[in-house]
Amino acid sequence: MTDMPLSQPAAAPERRTGSLLAQDARTRRRNAAESRFRGYGVAAIAISMLALVVLLATILSGGAGAFRQTYLNIPVTLDAAVLDPKGNRDPAEMAKVLTLSYGRVLDAAVEATVARHGIQIEGLTEKDIDSLISKEASAQVRNRVLADPDLVGQTVEFDVLVGGRIDGFFKGRVTMDSAARDSNTSPQQLQLAQELADRGEMVTRFNWNFLTNADASDQRPEAAGVGVAILGSFYMMLVVLVLAVPIGVSASIYLEEFAPKNRLTDIIEVNISNLAAVPSIVFGILGLAAFINFVGLPQSAPIVGGLVLTLMTLPTIIISTRAALKAVPPSIRDAALGVGASKMQSVFHHVLPLAMPGILTGTIIGLAQALGETAPLLLIGMVAFVRNFPDGLPGGLMDPASALPVQVYNWTQRSDPAFIERASGAIIVLLIFLLCMNLLAIWLRRKFERRW
Repeated sequence: MTDMPLSQPAAAPERRTGSLLAQDARTRRRNAAESRFRGYGVAAIAISMLALVVLLATILSGGAGAFRQTYLNIPVTLDAAVLDPKGNRDPAEMAKVLTLSYGRVLDAAVEATVARHGIQIEGLTEKDIDSLISKEASAQVRNRVLADPDLVGQTVEFDVLVGGRIDGFFKGRVTMDSAARDSNTSPQQLQLAQELADRGEMVTRFNWNFLTNADASDQRPEAAGVGVAILGSFYMMLVVLVLAVPIGVSASIYLEEFAPKNRLTDIIEVNISNLAAVPSIVFGILGLAAFINFVGLPQSAPIVGGLVLTLMTLPTIIISTRAALKAVPPSIRDAALGVGASKMQSVFHHVLPLAMPGILTGTIIGLAQALGETAPLLLIGMVAFVRNFPDGLPGGLMDPASALPVQVYNWTQRSDPAFIERASGAIIVLLIFLLCMNLLAIWLRRKFERRW
């Protein structure tokens, strides 16, 4: 009698047959899902790049004209009887002559130039001829005469600004059809401008004055520039750099390396994170209440704008610096302490140099963010029309000034289309500054980067 097993042995698993090079249904589904995900990523990048290209193309096409300006070259007879009635050549006495008198002299010069070339256009009026040049031209001539009174009585060639509509005609912004519907110009005036351009009297060239001039009134868009805005932004960034960087980095080092881990530090960390998410306009309200109404600092001053932007930038610098310090491996600290270094020596001699690339990158990004802020500056009065340049440091921190983003906002509120062109040009200048700051951040990160 033989012993029978109590249970049958389990059947051997069925072996899969086929080549490893042949994909089954499950592998095909997985590969298809990966392909779709890769396609989604490529599509997202393509859409983002397309949006960026469209944005940059719109800004460049709209603002490139701000860097070109049309000038009329005319000989001007500086009549002594009009510009220096007493004949003393005293700049103080000549300064009493208003720009209206210089305007009459320029009108006569333009009319003489048209007559000399024998230009005859049906329907052309004397008003069309006189309004060919900008209202800023008389101020240009006046400033040059006051700088050199000996020019009075001579015939001097001047390159004077033409009107905004004429300048827009040579840039393609104004056409004959639009001029027929515009009360500020006429098709005959545009024809006259074209005749003078054909004879070489009117040229369009690079406009350095856009980068150096101050803002201009609504009637003189062709004379407006971003000089005051650039200087004001520089002063504010200087204040932010001097205050925000040392305070932010020092606070980060203390919180990350030296502060005890208790409820108080937890509350501080939470509030720092919350401040980084607060809308920028709230900081403007704080600056208006604290620095202007309470302390009594002047409105539109770079020192107030710098203080407001410092408060806004501090959370960003603290968070980025702490992240850079956390990225340093704990073994670096342990090794330094193990060979006898103090806590401060391990931080400042070992941890901080290794975290420096991240600290510098976060600091520059925070400064770049502050450079482009507009809302807090509007609340402290930096939207005001500022014609004069602020003085040098340190007194210039208290003088009225503007800023690049505020200047862009200000120009977009004006009705003349030439100011929209100026606004796009100011955006280009702002983007160039931001690009340079980001390139500097990349360079500093690579320069100070250490591998372990």
